[in-house]
Amino acid sequence: MFDELLRELKRLSETQRVSVPLHSDAEGYLDRECPAQECQFDFKVFEEDWRDKVRNEEVFCPFCGHTAPSDQWHTQEQVAAAKEVAVDQLQGRINTAMKRDADQWNRRQHPDAFMRITMKVDSRPQHVFLPNMAAEPMRLKITCPACACRYAVIGAAFFCPACGHNAADLMFTQSISGIRNALDALPGVRAAIPDRDVAETTVRLIIENGLQNAITAFQRYAEVLYATRYPSLPAPRRNVFQNLSEGSSLWHAASGKQYSDYVTTAELNALTRYFQQRHLLAHREGLVDADYITRSGDTSYREGQRLVVRDASVRECLSLIEKLASSIAS
Repeated sequence: MFDELLRELKRLSETQRVSVPLHSDAEGYLDRECPAQECQFDFKVFEEDWRDKVRNEEVFCPFCGHTAPSDQWHTQEQVAAAKEVAVDQLQGRINTAMKRDADQWNRRQHPDAFMRITMKVDSRPQHVFLPNMAAEPMRLKITCPACACRYAVIGAAFFCPACGHNAADLMFTQSISGIRNALDALPGVRAAIPDRDVAETTVRLIIENGLQNAITAFQRYAEVLYATRYPSLPAPRRNVFQNLSEGSSLWHAASGKQYSDYVTTAELNALTRYFQQRHLLAHREGLVDADYITRSGDTSYREGQRLVVRDASVRECLSLIEKLASSIAS
């Protein structure tokens, strides 16, 4: 009775390949996602450049610099959609086999028999694979000065996905610009999300990410600038320029200048507070501890409170970081 189904199941027991096309957005960009679990940075690459400039053996994450083969950069949404399409296709094949079995069984039933047993197989509508568009448009479009690969990010980027090139001054400037663009879009984000709680949570995350990305942009810029200026000196420890005090000491030892030579005491105090807030957001989910209060001098909080970061604070941080970076570079 189930000969067709058994044959189809036997065929399906072997390795099956299901082709799921990827579609670019209206501007020709493909959605990509860093496969590193600690990063998972979302970005886009112009489809033509993904095909012609990106190498199959190695793709670079624009944010963290992680490298992996080109087939590992699908977004979580693309993977979920592909699995749905694959399951749907397999179900369709099983459904078709059962229909053939039912038709053959029904044809064998005598029309004049006292009792006839027939089978009917209902088909559910099959899913149509739709292009996976990013919910949030990528506002900062970058063309790599080394290989001309075109890619796009929200917030900050430091490495070309095709060649890994890091043009420190260009990336720093564009990253700061991208963070400002994200902050400028906050009214539109609030207006686009009907649920007020969800809208405010989204806005809060954009602001907090802006602060973290601003300090990361400074860190990456300072790392490249230091290595370029003083190639004969020992390489500093990883992420040292996320710490204002240690970073200032390194520059002082190498050049005779420290951060207090470039910004006022009030500005340096503000930067210290913002750098400590980044640390809380990155490592303590924004929960204030005694170390934060001691190191930042911020007595407006008590231990256990949740940090509140405002749009205006991130904008001030961006301006101070630009001033400090420009002074160090010159």
